[in-house]
Amino acid sequence: MPDLWKDHLNQDSVHEFALAVQSLYPVFAVDEFVQSVMDETWDGLELKARWRAITLSLGQYLPADYGAALDILSGVVDCYDGFVIHCLPDFVEVFGQGEAHWELSIAAMERFTPHASAEFAVRPFIINHEERMMAQMYAWAQHADEHVRRLASEGCRPALPWGQALKKYKEDPTPVLRILTQLRTDPSPYVRKSVANNLNDIAKTHPDVVTQLAQEWYGTHKHSDWIVKHGCRTLLKRGNRAVLALFGYDDTTSVSVEDFALQTPSVALGEDLNFSFVLCTQQATKVRLEYGIDYVKATGKHSRKIFQISESSLKGQQKKQYHKKHSFKDLSTRKHYPGPHAITLIVNGEQQGTLEFEVEPA
Repeated sequence: MPDLWKDHLNQDSVHEFALAVQSLYPVFAVDEFVQSVMDETWDGLELKARWRAITLSLGQYLPADYGAALDILSGVVDCYDGFVIHCLPDFVEVFGQGEAHWELSIAAMERFTPHASAEFAVRPFIINHEERMMAQMYAWAQHADEHVRRLASEGCRPALPWGQALKKYKEDPTPVLRILTQLRTDPSPYVRKSVANNLNDIAKTHPDVVTQLAQEWYGTHKHSDWIVKHGCRTLLKRGNRAVLALFGYDDTTSVSVEDFALQTPSVALGEDLNFSFVLCTQQATKVRLEYGIDYVKATGKHSRKIFQISESSLKGQQKKQYHKKHSFKDLSTRKHYPGPHAITLIVNGEQQGTLEFEVEPA
């Protein structure tokens, strides 16, 4: 199996997709299409660039009439479910933004998104036709299909990963909140996760807005409660006192830490840092327990990342011992560098001790 998503787009999968197109459009030149896609630049292209290469070649080999091309691609989703199908919303983005194509493009994104999400494709429509497109997104938020409802939320996330930033909604998320409010009790976990992620995006630039919304929603419905908790994860990690209090993690006086220690003063790249501590309570309380690692970056500066240990309810006069480890293996999302680091325990948003250690070369 391919290790990277982009490797799922290869000669075999593109050829299989081309055959599906040809089954609906017999004059489709399969071999020429594949050669056009898999040109000398292909190996150097990342995932979205590969989708775009397929899209541009489709523009060459499908009918010039946009509506006729969409009819063919609309039929493809019924007979083909391979990974290449994710280029179909991109086809709408590239060729369907003209005013004459508006209704066709809206219908196509709605048609394609249960098979291949249009969350990236819809964003230039929002940027170029904000009021019209956001009205459509609100209508989609009431759609019977959970994939279409998710598109209403995911497509207007201000900072969608890999997606074109919606700078206006980073400055003022008000139009987005109307859609999220419509979806706040959605029965689909797929939709609720998108709503929560959208809230988390907004919380990074407008913490007060999300804090107020969380206070209004929390306790009104079990689905809203889950959305609020997941959508406030960044605010919780930042120690937002109002949000911590909302979930009952506001006690900072009756809980303390003892015997915070590292098992070794250093750790080699690729190995684990082992640490331990004892959590003590004076009275029964709820505890959100985290730790922060101050990483050395490639520039030599430090940057902290917060990791959650647990959320629990402890009895009064209780002592609970913890033994934890933290990996310094490189990840696709994080590269480690040797140098001085620090670890800080955080209890209900309050720092409870910091220890320094050294990360050494492997």
